[in-house]
Amino acid sequence: MIQLNVEKILKKQSKSKEWLCDKMDISHYNLNKAIKGTAKSISYKYLQGFCQSLNCSFNELMTIVEEEDKES
Repeated sequence: MIQLNVEKILKKQSKSKEWLCDKMDISHYNLNKAIKGTAKSISYKYLQGFCQSLNCSFNELMTIVEEEDKES
């Protein structure tokens, strides 16, 4: 499973999810689905938007985790 590190990056940069929603023009609902891994898919547009808005690379944005490691 791919995990998005959006919350960790936001915390490190002292920014909020609300700030990111405004910056990317994404709803809180869709942002939370992406962060929690409950979204069925995420478009390249949003992956690029996360990286540009958070000034991070794809490697920083995403982590591959095993299913049993998900709750850690």
